[in-house]
Amino acid sequence: MAYVGIVELTFRLDGCRSLKEKRQVVRSLVDRLRHHFNVSAAEIDHQDQWDLAGIGISVISGDRGVVSRLIEQLIDYAESTTEAELVGIHHEVI
Repeated sequence: MAYVGIVELTFRLDGCRSLKEKRQVVRSLVDRLRHHFNVSAAEIDHQDQWDLAGIGISVISGDRGVVSRLIEQLIDYAESTTEAELVGIHHEVI
């Protein structure tokens, strides 16, 4: 059986003054998540707002425990490696 983990993170980007600045911050974080954890990640919400970013991440494994641990690691990593403030977290394992 395969288990899928879905994570939605919302960040507040107070220092960004344009969509271009915001996209640089978001792109950097998404690329680091993809390469560091080998997961799928993309900007999924708040694309037209300068000060908010929604990032979606998906994880798949045959072991539910692996998915749960990876989700926690992803959240910790995302929060600690960007200057943006993490203001929302939603995750589930299916």
